[in-house]
Amino acid sequence: MFDGRLLNGVSVLAAVVEGGSFVRAAETLGLSPSGVSRAIARLEARINVRLLERTTRSVRLTDEGARFYAQVVPLLGGIEEAATNAAGAMQSVRGRLRINVDPYFSRLVLGPRLGTFMDRYPELQIEIFTRNEIGDLIADGMDVAVRFGEPPQTSLIARQLMQTRVITVASPAYIERHGRPKAPADMAWHTCIFYQDPRTGRAFEWELRRGKKVVELETHSRILVNDAGTTLATCLAGLGIAQVFLIGLKDYLDSGQLIDLFPDWPDELFPLYAFYPSRQHVPAKVRAFIDFCVEITG
Repeated sequence: MFDGRLLNGVSVLAAVVEGGSFVRAAETLGLSPSGVSRAIARLEARINVRLLERTTRSVRLTDEGARFYAQVVPLLGGIEEAATNAAGAMQSVRGRLRINVDPYFSRLVLGPRLGTFMDRYPELQIEIFTRNEIGDLIADGMDVAVRFGEPPQTSLIARQLMQTRVITVASPAYIERHGRPKAPADMAWHTCIFYQDPRTGRAFEWELRRGKKVVELETHSRILVNDAGTTLATCLAGLGIAQVFLIGLKDYLDSGQLIDLFPDWPDELFPLYAFYPSRQHVPAKVRAFIDFCVEITG
C-alpha cells in the first residue's frame, strides 16, 4: 500500500543531502529545522535504518543511508518528471481527446472541418463517438461532449457555443410532386419526416416563430427517424418535408438541393452546447476543441 509519509520523508532526506544541512533543507522546504529533524527521525524509524550521521558542524549519509539514497533518488526524479508531464498536458494540446458528439453536428459541421483542427495540433489523437444522448461522460471516459438542445440537469459544466435556426425544408422533387405550402396552415396537407426526441422517444413538435408570434404546425408523417443523416437523405430523396438545423446546410440551400419553405419565419432557434466534467484544471486539449467549435459555428 502506498505510504505518503514515506514519500514525504524521502523528499526531506533529499533536501538535506542536497542542501548539506538541516537548516538549508528547512529553508528549501518551508519548514523549521526541528520539523526537518523530526521527518528524518520518522523515516529512519519507518525503514529501521540510520540514514544520517549528525554533528554540530555537518550532516552526512551513513553507508546504509548512501545505498538507500542512491536507490530512491531516481524514483524521485521519475515522480518529478511525471508531475511535469502531467502539468504540461494541462498546458499543451496533445495526447488523446475522446469526444461524444451529436450525429448531425459530427457529419455536417465537425467532420468536414476536422482536418483543420488536426493540422493545428499534430500531437493530438482524436476519438469521435456519435451518439444521440450524452450518457455518463465520466464513466464512458469522454473528455467533452457536443449536443443540441437545452442542458439537462447534470453536474457537467455546460457552455453554449451558438444558436442555430430551425428551418423547414423540402427538395425540388417533393415540391414538383406535391406542391409547395404557401402558408403554415398548408402543412396539414403535406407529408413530414419526423425526428425522434432522444429524451422522450416521441417525435419533436413542429412550430414556426417570427418575433413573439408562435405558430404550432399541424403535421402528419409515415416516417420517424432518430438519425440526422437519414433525415437529410430522405428529405433530399423527396419523401417528405423536414425540420432541420440551418447550420451545416448552406451548400444544400445555395445549390437548390433543399428549399427553405418559410424564410419569413426565421426565429425558431435551437442552442448548441459543449459539456465537460469540471471547471477546475480544464485540459488544454478540451479548451482547444471547444474554441474550435466556436470558431466553426460562428
